[in-house]
Amino acid sequence: MKRLLILLPLFCLVVLVSNAQTKKKNTANKNAAPANAKAKNQQRITDSLNAVAKTADSLTLVKKSDSLKLSVLAAADSTPNLRIDSVSISLRNDNAVDRSYIKVRAPLEYEYIREDNAVYRQKVWRVIDTKEKVNAPFTFNADDDNGNQRFISILLNAVKKGGSNGGVDAFSPIDDRFTTPVTYKQIAQGLVGKPRHQEIPDWEKDPDGSKGIKKDSVIIDEFDPGKVSKFEIKEEVVFSKHTSRMFTRILGIAPMIDVYNDNADGTRTFRYSKAVFWVYYPDLRATLTHHEVFNPKNSGARMTWEDLFESRMFSSYIVKTTLDNPQNKDLLQLAKDDHLFMLWQGEKIKEKIFNYEQDLWQY
Repeated sequence: MKRLLILLPLFCLVVLVSNAQTKKKNTANKNAAPANAKAKNQQRITDSLNAVAKTADSLTLVKKSDSLKLSVLAAADSTPNLRIDSVSISLRNDNAVDRSYIKVRAPLEYEYIREDNAVYRQKVWRVIDTKEKVNAPFTFNADDDNGNQRFISILLNAVKKGGSNGGVDAFSPIDDRFTTPVTYKQIAQGLVGKPRHQEIPDWEKDPDGSKGIKKDSVIIDEFDPGKVSKFEIKEEVVFSKHTSRMFTRILGIAPMIDVYNDNADGTRTFRYSKAVFWVYYPDLRATLTHHEVFNPKNSGARMTWEDLFESRMFSSYIVKTTLDNPQNKDLLQLAKDDHLFMLWQGEKIKEKIFNYEQDLWQY
């Protein structure tokens, strides 16, 4: 009995302690539940924001990809094909002799002329008409390992490579001072024209053409090298008192195309010739040494295009000069659109430049 009385208070104490601990746990659980719920809500919001951000990024990438595809397609559709790289390279030596030296040719350096020694300087603009018989090599239409041998094809290949890849840079024809570079695409559009949209019959949906169904199509004209029948060259005539010689240095070359008016009766009237682009000739000399000029009499005695220009083996007529031209006008403007008088004035300018050198000497 005494033992029971002693154990009863201990049992009550244990019960009270256990109840207190249970209440504390319940209170802690009640306090922790809102915190856990708040954390879970915050995590849900964060996950939602991340999902929205990922969706936005995906849409942005899709838009960028679509715009890139459209730009690539537009560039592909708007760039005319000049067909200057369609020449296949021979897999064997197509000659009876070894002609590998043509690939390592280099032009000779110009003789240096001090400005103090240049006592006479005149700039002259000439036009080379490939329809003249002596200029027939400019239109030699044959293929070699280095491309088509037309002079316009040689120029376009050099421009397509670019000055940084062994070619040459092209400049806009807005002036002849080589101030504004142009791209190969701009040159192609200048030679062929921009693509145009035109409705054509839709033969798939309307095989017999009875329904008159049409579809929109993009028309891109093909480049015809025969349209480039003229080349303008800009050169400077310099007399050096140090060597007592008259030097003629070519500064630039520009292919030209003819512009016509379409008449109502279907005929075309010639308006004028315009330059498509300018090329700085000293930069082009290295390319011209790797191409030979056609010689119909003897293929073994061909000269390079650089030799042809330096030796003046072409026919041309003067269209502009700085000699007695304070208004800086073309000869055709000074001649009031009289082409015959323009040619006569050009011959007089040739004679004046020639006589300047001859009059320096006494015979």
